[in-house]
Order: sequence, then C-alpha cells, then structure tokens
Amino acid sequence: MSNENPLHNKYSLVRGAARRARQLQSGAVPLMATKSIKACRVAQDEIKQGRVTFVVSHKKEAVVAPEPAEQDQ
Repeated sequence: MSNENPLHNKYSLVRGAARRARQLQSGAVPLMATKSIKACRVAQDEIKQGRVTFVVSHKKEAVVAPEPAEQDQ
C-alpha cells in the first residue's frame, strides 16, 4: 500500500534517506550532482529534489524462525 506522498512524516523521510544512504555507501551511483560527498546528505538532497521514490508499506510481515536442523547420530 502506498500513499500519495510517502514522505508524510519525518519517520518515513528518515527511513527512506537511511535506505538510500546505505545504497550509496554500497556503491550506487548518485542520481544528481551535489556539493556533499556524505551519503546521508546526498540521499537527503536526492529525496528533496524528487529523484528518489519509494513505497511505504503498512502491512506487517510474519517472521518465522527456522527449525533446528536434525543431527545425524
């Protein structure tokens, strides 16, 4: 599910910027020229300029713990 404006609150903005900053730190190419070389600031600038889009999901996913492997004895 997505909202018309995924940056509807500061929490969503921070999560989106953090995810984009991790992508930049992992080697992703910046989508625009900025004055900063810091991944966090570049991500914020990209979001502010509308170059990065993301979807906010509101559904909770179930986390299933893996079953322990059987040991051969």
